[in-house]
Amino acid sequence: MKVVLLAGGFGTRLSEETKSIPKPMVKIGDMPIIWHIMKTYSHYGYNDFVVCLGYKGYALKEWFSNYFVHTSDITIDLSNNQLEVHNNRSEPWRVTLVETGLHTMTGGRIKRVQKYIGNEPFMLTYGDGVSDVNIAELVKQHNGSNKLLTVTAYKPQGKFGSLEIADDGNVTAFTEKPAGDGMWINAGFFVCQPEVFDFIKEGDQTIFERNPLETIASQGLMNSFKHRGFWKPMDTLRDNTELNEMWEKGKAPWKTWNE
Repeated sequence: MKVVLLAGGFGTRLSEETKSIPKPMVKIGDMPIIWHIMKTYSHYGYNDFVVCLGYKGYALKEWFSNYFVHTSDITIDLSNNQLEVHNNRSEPWRVTLVETGLHTMTGGRIKRVQKYIGNEPFMLTYGDGVSDVNIAELVKQHNGSNKLLTVTAYKPQGKFGSLEIADDGNVTAFTEKPAGDGMWINAGFFVCQPEVFDFIKEGDQTIFERNPLETIASQGLMNSFKHRGFWKPMDTLRDNTELNEMWEKGKAPWKTWNE
């Protein structure tokens, strides 16, 4: 089963980093966040990726084309134009990088890579969020659901501490980052049947999270995989800082693989 990664957005809320690179190339530790996401799938045996490019897509093409150069020690002999790679870190990945348009919306990007998927089920996620989601259990549940699409659902914490205040103004309780409003949100990590492509009908301007997903859900064709572990998108500089701190301290919950 192939894995489609949405990696074409502008990343405007992380503009401090994305002026020169696309958001999936922003690093956690020494590696881009898209590498972390791919390692999660690879840990479960899924190694065939289709990456939807858009904003500064050449940066992703350059990085994957020169993966050994970026991740290994090298010796360059300028006298004969020879390059020797030492202790190379290889991955069992096949990566198809597809130009899906600078201003194309998420649904349009997915539709543009249909020819690389064919008439087969596929997985799909965003190129800017990490999780310890159990991909094997996600696929197993989807296969048993008889639905067109399974979405990973997650209950996020609130962003701010909450106060309980009595009528006289006294604070009776304080909770740092309590549970949010109790609603499950779309955390990506989809499993899709190929018929999902049929619901993308508005060309490049199709927003996948609008009409396609709304229609699939209204027709009773969508399943959910409730994830209660770790999930975090990298939307802001603060998110990037927090993820890097977790990685540097060796406390990154999404790192389910062994080096």
